[in-house]
Amino acid sequence: MNLNQQIDHLSTFLQRHERVLVLTGAGLSTASGIPDYRDKDGVRRGRSPIQGPDFRKSEAVRRRYWARSMAGYPTLAGAAPNAGHHALAALERAGRIHGIITQNVDGLHTAAGSRKLIELHGNIHGVLCLDCRAVHPRAEIQDWLAQANPSLVPTGPAGEVVPEARPDGDAEVELDEFQDFRLPTCAACGGVLQPDVIFFGDNIPPQRTADALQWADEADAVLVVGSSLMVFSGYRFAKLAAQSNKPIAAINLGKTRADDLIGLKVEASAVEILPRLL
Repeated sequence: MNLNQQIDHLSTFLQRHERVLVLTGAGLSTASGIPDYRDKDGVRRGRSPIQGPDFRKSEAVRRRYWARSMAGYPTLAGAAPNAGHHALAALERAGRIHGIITQNVDGLHTAAGSRKLIELHGNIHGVLCLDCRAVHPRAEIQDWLAQANPSLVPTGPAGEVVPEARPDGDAEVELDEFQDFRLPTCAACGGVLQPDVIFFGDNIPPQRTADALQWADEADAVLVVGSSLMVFSGYRFAKLAAQSNKPIAAINLGKTRADDLIGLKVEASAVEILPRLL
């Protein structure tokens, strides 16, 4: 089956099912300049992610996270929705998809105009105080970090810090100044700050999980976009659909954990395929 035929089948898939639940992952945002977590075989790139319990327990871990986040965040802050994000927002407005559950924390679905959206793992553009629960804009924290740690301000290709950003706003960078790095604190109470995202080792808030599972129950089909589904929080929705005999389609470059459950798979970039479904 050639690509045009596959797109025709995807279009028929959307027309045949009135309540298509779309599940998106990091592969959707690569065309916006945000790197993917995994290669085409689903193997995670780079070092192991920071674990939530370690972040809260250890000041050294927090210092390392915030130093790297200071280097990596500008990539996410400067990213704009791509044609894939805009196509999904248009499909929602046209009533051709029921809603979007995203594993991404980059906020690009909202920026593109999607409204029926669950950000399963949170949003990197917010920072939560673990003591008073106040939420601060990440951009404000970035400004504070730059003023407090001027020697580590990302300066691009000609500067001293040349980070390889990660999809969660972290960066692949080793810094010698961790011990001197000044940590941000809550402007309201002086408490410990954490990005408003779900770290590895942490659980998704119960109400968010309940809402996502309700959407999955209401759906009559699932479309996976740009996700290898290697993380269980995403894979579970494919598994639930299969258990209920709901058809699953996917647009993804490379292997997914649910390849044996997917009835229609298009191995191409979402930014190429989604606009052609409008």
